[in-house]
This record gives sequence, C-alpha cells and structure tokens, in this order.
Amino acid sequence: MKRNKLIFYLIGAVVLIILFQIVSSSLSQPGLQQFEGKYEEIGFYRNENNTGPVLRIYAIRVLDSDLAWMKEFADAQPHTKYGKTLVFFFSDQLNQKVELSPQEPYFSQDFREFLLAAYEKTPMGESRFQYSSQ
Repeated sequence: MKRNKLIFYLIGAVVLIILFQIVSSSLSQPGLQQFEGKYEEIGFYRNENNTGPVLRIYAIRVLDSDLAWMKEFADAQPHTKYGKTLVFFFSDQLNQKVELSPQEPYFSQDFREFLLAAYEKTPMGESRFQYSSQ
C-alpha cells in the first residue's frame, strides 16, 4: 500500500513538472516587442469578411534593413486558414501613410520605388518572402 502511494506521488510530481515546463515556455515566447525600434506601421487593411477568407495587408516602414528580422516579423503576423496575409516593407525614405486596397497592386504605384521586400502567406499557409532588388 505504501509503495502504491509513493508511485502515485512520483507520477503526480512528474506531471506537475511537465505542466510547469509547458506553461513557462508558453509564457516566455517572444512577441512583437522583440521588433520594437525596427519598424513603423504606415498602413493596414483587413476585409470585413469573418466567415470566409480574411485578407490582411500591412505596410511597414523599415528602420533596420536586415532581411532576417523582416521575414521573422512577417511570419509573426496573424493569419487565418484559407485567408491571405501580405506584408510590404518600405524604405525609411517614405515619410507618409500608405493607402492599401484589397485589389492588386494593393498600393499606389508611386510607392513602388520605396518597396524593399514583400511577404505573402497563402491561403494554404505557405509563405513567400521576396526581396526587391530595385
């Protein structure tokens, strides 16, 4: 009887340790604050559709032109199954808001010269990151 109690307490302790590990690792994941000082949002569009494909478009002015954080930042943006997420990264020389629309090319061609990179997460969850070599 005493041996069964010991096994019960041992299993309980292992379960509590695993539970603690799961909760602590979930709460310690980096959020968007890791990108502070590297970008400024200069435009956002989201369609009103909540029952079908959701389209999210972000226009971002980059303050740090490292491509690695841009890809990481874009991957961290919300995405809905069967929806589409687009992130356009513009040079810090662009000093105005960007009006976005749900139809291609999504923003005025006047801003094309400032485009550094574009990211797309497709309806099936595949991501594409393309650096603009203009």
